[in-house]
Amino acid sequence: MSLPQFKLRRPRSLEEAIGFLAKHASIRVLAGGTDLIPSMRQKLFEPQYVLDIRHIPELRGIRPQPGNGVEIGALTTTVASPVLRNMGTIGGNICLDTRCLWYNQSLTWRKACGFCIKKDGDLCHVAPGGMKCWAAFSGDTPPALLCLNGEIEIAGPSGVRRMPLQEFYTGAGDNYRKLQPNELLTRIFLLESSADYRGVYRKLRVRGSIDYPLAGVAVALKKSNGHISDARVALTAVNPAPTLVKGAAAALEGKAIDEELAESVGELAAKTAKPLTTSALTPEYRREMIRVFTKRALLAAGND
Repeated sequence: MSLPQFKLRRPRSLEEAIGFLAKHASIRVLAGGTDLIPSMRQKLFEPQYVLDIRHIPELRGIRPQPGNGVEIGALTTTVASPVLRNMGTIGGNICLDTRCLWYNQSLTWRKACGFCIKKDGDLCHVAPGGMKCWAAFSGDTPPALLCLNGEIEIAGPSGVRRMPLQEFYTGAGDNYRKLQPNELLTRIFLLESSADYRGVYRKLRVRGSIDYPLAGVAVALKKSNGHISDARVALTAVNPAPTLVKGAAAALEGKAIDEELAESVGELAAKTAKPLTTSALTPEYRREMIRVFTKRALLAAGND
């Protein structure tokens, strides 16, 4: 599958990048390109312009902020498969397009199926008859960042705004993030209050080294005198947005982790997960693995 024709723009500063975004309506941002380029080959996106932001140095790197935690540039390379980890960026992972068995296909394949709500059609193949797109968000880093109360910075023509990562996602598969076409995610912040947490991430995938998660669980907890003083559990790949498990913190606070407690929180997580037929694995299996992974992650983090 060949790439569609486009014009490439390579800004050298954030201001120049925002200027290009404000000027061109049909434009896509390229950070690492590990998701954008395959999507363009599939004709999911056919922009007139591609904005390559890789040459903006201020968007790269991890910088401790004494008294204020850590600042991570959106272009900082992040966890990925061996062939991608030097290209994939944390900002790109946060902004990752939602995925679906009917969406992430070639133009010929999608046309044969009559397209879908997310691209060129008005039918959801996942939940036929529904008016909501159920494409799943499948980024690895956002659930961990949610557990640490991460915040993000967004820059645009009207200035800079900062918001909790949890508020960035809408919960709709086709319009999944609160980012305007003329805006750019620039930084991620981990506050000083997120220090001293123990974190664990468990991920279900078909091929261990290269695949997106089909179900993922992140756990972060802090202990005091052998008991949990604070904890959070977040899910990915089983909802249209990365999702914190409601009730998990209250269930864990003040307690010591054991099999029974980990099992009960695993049940909470399984109820939070809403996997539908967005991948080759059945929703029932993915929901069950959320329960299993939550239990395992809690036991690993709590007994460290």
